[in-house]
Amino acid sequence: MTVLLRTRSGCGWWAALLCAALSSGCALHGDRAERAMELPSAWRHAQVFGDTGPVDAQWWRSFGSTELDTLIARAQSQSNDLAAAVARVRQADARARIAGAALRPQVTGTLGVSREGRLGGNATVAGSTYAAGFAASYELDLWGREAALRDEALQGLRASAFDRDTVRLTVTADVAATWLLALALRERAEIAARNLDNAHRVLALVEARSRAGAVSPLDLAQQRGLVAAQQRALAALHQQAGDAETALALLLGTAAPAFELRGPRLDALQVPVVGAGAPSALLVRRPDIARAEAHLAAADANVLAARAALLPTVSLSATVGTGDSRFGRLFDNPLYSLAAGLTAPVFDGGRLAGGQRLAEAKREELLAAYRGAIVGAFADAETALNGVSAIDAQATAQGAELAEARRAADLSEARYRAGAETLLTLLDAQRTLYTAQDLAVQLRMARLQARVSLYRAMGGGWRQARCADAAPAAVEGHAECVLDARGPASPGRPP
Repeated sequence: MTVLLRTRSGCGWWAALLCAALSSGCALHGDRAERAMELPSAWRHAQVFGDTGPVDAQWWRSFGSTELDTLIARAQSQSNDLAAAVARVRQADARARIAGAALRPQVTGTLGVSREGRLGGNATVAGSTYAAGFAASYELDLWGREAALRDEALQGLRASAFDRDTVRLTVTADVAATWLLALALRERAEIAARNLDNAHRVLALVEARSRAGAVSPLDLAQQRGLVAAQQRALAALHQQAGDAETALALLLGTAAPAFELRGPRLDALQVPVVGAGAPSALLVRRPDIARAEAHLAAADANVLAARAALLPTVSLSATVGTGDSRFGRLFDNPLYSLAAGLTAPVFDGGRLAGGQRLAEAKREELLAAYRGAIVGAFADAETALNGVSAIDAQATAQGAELAEARRAADLSEARYRAGAETLLTLLDAQRTLYTAQDLAVQLRMARLQARVSLYRAMGGGWRQARCADAAPAAVEGHAECVLDARGPASPGRPP
């Protein structure tokens, strides 16, 4: 504190305090330059997409499945993670209201009655006294400490609202991706079952030729081994499908799968075309970036409050009270008092200075987290764009691979029946066909899941509400604005 009160060139004590207060209020204005980052001018992997407009807030409808629409609606209304995030917003709203109350006078009222008397001797003397009064207290926020604490709470409210939006986007994308996984596992199990039936059919042929002495015991053992391997693969796929349905039930907020998937085959779903847009637009598309920005703004306000705590405080108080032994005359002769006091920290063992250093270090941490959120968002988007283009190319090439594998399997079986081909060639063709069919389903699933990842990376149609950027005149108005969940209004603005 002695450093704050030391003067130079004859500067008075109050002038020194004023200089300190002004510097504490303006010290962070230049710090906004620390948030500036160099952004890419174009996406590396978006050449095939072009700009098809912003992502729709109900992007999952572009897959063309009513079952997916129903599941996501259930998740948004029943998800425990989302319900917890909504409750955290209400908690932050309450904290903001509590912090804003410190800027208003505090008024309390009292009303009491007491009875006194003397016992002993031959008489008892007793009487009642009535009292009533009001007391008001108010601390002048000369240096903006209480306003900074209110702003910190309001920014915490914004961060909680953005966190709720992040959780909603995550839950929605996870439901879509898990649903696609469950459908793919169901199709893969059907393929495995068909290939197992085909392996049984070939095994019957090999056993018949073995009884006739036309094939060796080695050929018979190899085909039986193929049947056993496909039985094992089918059992594993059934297990994975059950796990996928359990994971989907967890996202929906139910203890066990209380539904039966009746979705279409993957090749019947639409493959959406997702617009990448300009890279700079990503800053206002993602709620996690807005959340990190709000946390940083709260840290800025906390630094200002910590600096203002080093300065003196001025408090005002007023009381009005009255008392009388008769209730009817209680308000005849009221008394009042007014008081003002100045409190300044002199020695606290470094507690306030340590609080300031703690707030500044916390701000540095959140600044790094804010910059990291931006870098991570661009990495997510580039990864998703690269995944879409790469998987599309793989699926195109794999289509030709599957066609040739099916043709080779048909030819090898026909030649084996005619005795013109060995069983080893037939077994190899069967394995190749099964692998190609299974991979085709996996790539169809990957193509659709890549779109889900891209929707999530692009923010899922999220937009920051217009009123969330404005400095509210009161806590109540800001809370209603932030808690408004009706959807996007207009893009936000990074600092």
